[in-house]
Amino acid sequence: MSLKIVVLAKQVPDTHNVGPDAMTAEGTINRSALPAIFNPDDLNALEQALQLKEKFPGSTITVVTMGLPKSADIIRESLYRGADAGYVVTDRCLGGADTLATSYTLSQAIKKIGDYDIILGGRQAIDGDTAQVGPQIAEKLGLTQVTYAEEIISLDPQAKKIVIRRHIDGGVETVEAPLPLVVTVNGSAAECRPANAKRIMAYKKAVIPEWNATDINCDMNQVGKTGSPTNVKKVENIVFKAKESRTMTGSDEDINSLMAELINDKIIG
Repeated sequence: MSLKIVVLAKQVPDTHNVGPDAMTAEGTINRSALPAIFNPDDLNALEQALQLKEKFPGSTITVVTMGLPKSADIIRESLYRGADAGYVVTDRCLGGADTLATSYTLSQAIKKIGDYDIILGGRQAIDGDTAQVGPQIAEKLGLTQVTYAEEIISLDPQAKKIVIRRHIDGGVETVEAPLPLVVTVNGSAAECRPANAKRIMAYKKAVIPEWNATDINCDMNQVGKTGSPTNVKKVENIVFKAKESRTMTGSDEDINSLMAELINDKIIG
C-alpha cells in the first residue's frame, strides 16, 4: 500500500557566517547578506520520507517550501535525492512572517495539496530556532503531532498507525499515533542521502511550480508582517570576550597551582 507524503522544507541563511549586516533595520534577516542553504533538520525529515517511500512502493513525496523564488533550489535538490514533486509558495505579501503567519501559509498550501498520509518537517530552522511551525501546522490542520522524532520504527497504512522513537530530555521514548499526522524530525535522526547523478541530469532544468497567496486561498490578514504578532524590537551582535587569561604549561607546579586556586575560589571541590 502506497503513501502520500508531504515534506516541509526551508531555504535558510547559513548562520555560520553571521556578521553585522545579517539583520535589517526592521529586525528581520537580511537574506541577501548570507549564503542560502537547505535547512539541516529538514534534510533529516526528507530522509525519513525517502525511507518510507522505499518501504512502501508507489509512495510519493511532495516537498513544499515558502520563501523567495530562489527557494526552488531546495525543491530541485529534494528531487535530486528522491522526491517526486514540489511547490514554492512565494509572494511579496508573505515577507516578514513570524511562526504564526508562516504556519498559516504552509497549512493553506497543504490544504491545496489535499491528499496526504503523513507530513514531515525538521524540528526547527536554524534562522529562528523556535521549533514552533510544525506544531502550529498540526494545530491548524487538526492533526496529531509527534515532535523530536529520531526514527520511524513502523507504519501500518491499513490500520493507519505509526510507531516513532523520539528523543526527549532525559532519554528516548516510543510512541504510537494515528494517521494522518505531522512529524517533526530531530537533527540527530539519520542523515539525508546524497543526490543521485541520474536524477540530477533528469531534474536540473525542471520548472518548479509556484503558488502565491491567492492560489492557496490565504486570508491576507493572516500572512506576512500583517499576520505576525511577533516583532523584533532590537538586535545586537554580541561577542564574548574573556576578562583575563593565563598561559600554563603542563608542569606539576602549574597544575597544582591552578587546582588550589579553583578550590579556594569554590569553583570546584
